[in-house]
Formats: sequence, structure tokens, C-alpha cells
Amino acid sequence: MPDYFAHESSYVDPGATVGAGTRIWHFSHVMPGAVIGEGCVLGQNVVVMPGTRIGNNVKIQNNVSVYEGVELEDDVFCGPSCVFTNVGTPRSHVSRRHAYQRTLVRRGATIGANATIVAGVTLGEYAFVGAGAVVTRDVLPHALVTGVPARPAGWMCQCGEPLRLRDGRGACSACGTAFALEGDALHRVDPPPARG
Repeated sequence: MPDYFAHESSYVDPGATVGAGTRIWHFSHVMPGAVIGEGCVLGQNVVVMPGTRIGNNVKIQNNVSVYEGVELEDDVFCGPSCVFTNVGTPRSHVSRRHAYQRTLVRRGATIGANATIVAGVTLGEYAFVGAGAVVTRDVLPHALVTGVPARPAGWMCQCGEPLRLRDGRGACSACGTAFALEGDALHRVDPPPARG
């Protein structure tokens, strides 16, 4: 008996690896060679292709296909009907299996509903892709990107709240985590050590 749940209408093929506590819902298909971590949720009509890697506590909403070449690290959120691609120049009559590009979604990143992630990009840790955006280049950690093509629109805390920075510094209004911009990169600012 597996230590994960798969709805009776879903398929988990022999040779797929699925971690404990993962839930796979209606009409989903996990193919041989796919690796899915612990505590994940795959919504209705999710396809996970061979050779893909999905970390722990990943949430994939309805109607998402995770194609070969895509890796999702821990705590990633994929919104409904978001799209991954794995070839830059597809043709029906030309085989491109040798040309799959790697797409990496780093820990804690969020991809909004109906967003498209073009093959070969990396989404940084805790990056946030707005709904409907088309990502054609790498996204910095904690960056919020929106639009077509996606462009920087702000910064996000790891808890999912937008950050309000003044002079390159600020703290999250929800969790209090402090951040500072150094060049084009946002970094957590560790609190000063307690005196005692």
C-alpha cells in the first residue's frame, strides 16, 4: 500500500517515485521516471512527465503539465493552468527531444494562474510571477514580475506579502522580516545580535 494518496481516476505509472503524504487528484498522470517529494498536492488534470523532479510541499493547481526538463524545488506554488515549455523552437515535423532546455523554479517561488514560463529560465527563491505573465528571462530571488513579457514590478517577502522599500530598505508588514537592496539583488537583513 503506497504512503501517498492517488484518486482512483489518476494514474501513477510504475517507475515513478512519489513521497509520503502527497495527494494526487482526479484525472492526473505521473509518468515513469518522475520524482515527486513528500507532502505535495497535485490538483485535477495535472501531468508530470518523465525526468522531472518536484521537491517537498509543492502545490500544483488544476490543469498544469510539468514537462521533461522542468525542476520544482521545495515549497513551490504553481497556480491553475500555468504553463511550462521545454523547447524554444518547436516544430511538429522536427524532433527536438535532444534540445529540451532546463527550467528551474527555486524554493518558495510562486507562479500565478495562467502564467507562462518559457523554457530555459530560472525563477529565483521566493520569486513571484503574477497571473497571466509570460516569463522569457530569469527572475531574481524575491522579485515580483508581471506583464507580457514579464518585467520587474516590485519585491516580495518569503511569506508572500509585497514589500514597501524606502531607500532600498524595508520590513515586511506581515511577518517583520527586514530586507535591503544590494545592487539589483534583495537580501534578508539579519537582526543585530542581542546584548547581554
